[in-house]
Amino acid sequence: MSVTSETSAATASTENAVDHRHLRRSLAASAVGNALEWFDWTVYAIFSTYIAGALFDQSDKVSALLGTLLVFAVGFIARPVGGMVFGALADRYGRKVVLVTTMLTTAGGSLLIGIAPSYEAVGGWASFVLLIARLAQGFAHGGESTASYAYVSEIAPPKRRGLWSSSVYVSIGAGTLLATLFGSLLTSFTTSEQMHEWGWRVPFIAGALLAVAVLFMRRGMVESLPDEESAEQSNDAQPEKTLSSRALFVIGLKMFIFVGGTSVVYYTWNSFASTVAISQRGMDAQAAFTASLIAQVIGIVALPFAGMLSDRIGRKPMLAIWAAGFAVLALPLMGLISTQSWTLLVAQAVALTLNACATSVFACVLSEQVPTRYRTKVLGVSMSLSVAVFGGTTPYLNTWLTSLGLGWVFNLYFIVLCVASLIVVLSWRETAKRPLKEIEDEILAGAGR
Repeated sequence: MSVTSETSAATASTENAVDHRHLRRSLAASAVGNALEWFDWTVYAIFSTYIAGALFDQSDKVSALLGTLLVFAVGFIARPVGGMVFGALADRYGRKVVLVTTMLTTAGGSLLIGIAPSYEAVGGWASFVLLIARLAQGFAHGGESTASYAYVSEIAPPKRRGLWSSSVYVSIGAGTLLATLFGSLLTSFTTSEQMHEWGWRVPFIAGALLAVAVLFMRRGMVESLPDEESAEQSNDAQPEKTLSSRALFVIGLKMFIFVGGTSVVYYTWNSFASTVAISQRGMDAQAAFTASLIAQVIGIVALPFAGMLSDRIGRKPMLAIWAAGFAVLALPLMGLISTQSWTLLVAQAVALTLNACATSVFACVLSEQVPTRYRTKVLGVSMSLSVAVFGGTTPYLNTWLTSLGLGWVFNLYFIVLCVASLIVVLSWRETAKRPLKEIEDEILAGAGR
């Protein structure tokens, strides 16, 4: 080789190394921002009993808690709208601008909850302020999930897409973990009266302040969509292929069912398990938060290993283990929880480890079902709508049915969704190790135009 050729090769190698480092920094920025988004979102479920005491009428405490959980569910109504709006914007203007905007909107909603006046001070207006804040967070959360899932999958190396995808739920788990940590620390260092008066507000205000630091990280992210010049060259080379409306509907419907199953599992075991232990089983609040904290650490540690395993054995085996496992273990795990904190620790740790089989690959397996030009639009509609219908109602249904002595109905509902998810998973093609472009061409070639 000539000196010029060797120099060019060395330069290309250096540029690739720089690009790879930039991609890793972008992955980190996406993950940290996602963690903060989910922290802001999850503290509501973690501190729901205290919110009920501060922002709702206390003449009927059960109704106050149900009202708080109803607002939790109503917040999910805005998620499909946010998913559709931000999904279209992400396809048009890029993922990066959406990820910055959604983070700031969620943080603003968190700050509003943190400074909301109490029911004692302003009556029903306190509940109204809470509702507005949760609607804003739901709108932003739909866009965040849509853009971040597509973004991570698009910048990941094909043979490590499962591992990189696991960073999404590692960050989600970290955000949930941080929310639980706040619960454990605050209940340890404050009295019950202080918690009801002001302690529950601390994590909401903290989440809003942390958003400032994350903003600078996300501003330096690379854009995952191909630039306009590359897209034009690709279009010149061959006619653009499209999917029919029917094909898009089938893709979206399968995604809707699968996400429904994962949402009910997630909100039952990640966000609401400690609340079930406290409000339904009579477990001490501090003990419940601490047990849940340890279980969540175990679940987070399992995620990257599950992601790497999916890159080796495939997505379908991992998802089949998840769906079948929860269909069988749903009743035993929930039945294990009692007043003793160790029961929550064991049940939640087993559940979150099993759930890692799905959550580790959740972002990439959804992105792998849809071609690039439709990706965030389809994710924005089907995923956000499914989370709103199934995930947002999970805490309310669980509490309401249990209060009526019909907890078994919720367990049956849980199992049916897991079985339905299994059927969807078995119908999907195997996508591990394959470039997104190759998968995309196969989808376009096999579907109606």
